[in-house]
Amino acid sequence: MPKDKKHRSTINYRLTLVDDDTHDQLWSKKFSKMNLAIYVITAVVVTLTLMWCLIALTPVKTLIPGYPDARTKHEAIQNAIRIDSLENVISKWELYSENLRRVVDGQPPLKIDSIMDARSKDKDISEKDLKEIAAKDSLLRKEVAAEDRFDITSGVPKALPIEGMHFFTPLKGVISQGYDKALHPFVDITAPDNSVVMAVLDGTVISAGWTDEEGYTIRIQHDGDIISVYKHNQKLMKKTGDKVTAGTPIAIVGGTGSTAQGDHLHFELWHKGEAVDPTKYISF
Repeated sequence: MPKDKKHRSTINYRLTLVDDDTHDQLWSKKFSKMNLAIYVITAVVVTLTLMWCLIALTPVKTLIPGYPDARTKHEAIQNAIRIDSLENVISKWELYSENLRRVVDGQPPLKIDSIMDARSKDKDISEKDLKEIAAKDSLLRKEVAAEDRFDITSGVPKALPIEGMHFFTPLKGVISQGYDKALHPFVDITAPDNSVVMAVLDGTVISAGWTDEEGYTIRIQHDGDIISVYKHNQKLMKKTGDKVTAGTPIAIVGGTGSTAQGDHLHFELWHKGEAVDPTKYISF
């Protein structure tokens, strides 16, 4: 009886290939149950490994439904860049609105460097902060609607219209592209290298700093609800909060910013919240 058990436990099997016509043995393989199990497991592992390599390391994976291809990844990157650009624009206008409100109320303007440092340390904006920004924006809109409250130099509104004001020429040069209310609501002025850009009227600098699109930009608030904007400068000579007089040097003409095409001054003139044609009031 023990011999039968031992004999059964050592039973071997043989797999043979035989020629059907001649009955010659072509190939023979002897194996046990243990060997068969090892062969099967090995074959399964090797097959799964080859399939994984084929899918993960070759372009075959792009045939899987829902797998992101190169075009999808490119679109995702472009969308991320657009979102980042929109965030920068929103931050810039929030800063501009806050500085304008502070100047109107007679408070010291915010420092751009300190704001950028604070944002780099903490980029999370709470719901309370968002409500506060919305409230300030509503107040600013009401103040913009009331033109008499835009006089930053005194509490008495100016009766002199914009047509009667004497503007200082910001830059002596040639207008390379004129004003168009719909497509180009500003003028571009070309001038020799290192030409000095000057303030057109007395006023207060409400914004002075750098943006990727506009380069070094400076904005000045004047009496009579007038704002002048100077973009793409090579260097700024004034900072936020500085008082300037007409003809004061404020920057050096340049071509900074991604939208600039060569050295020139991008000049905007705003009156009562609308862009106006500077050539009607200034001789370039």
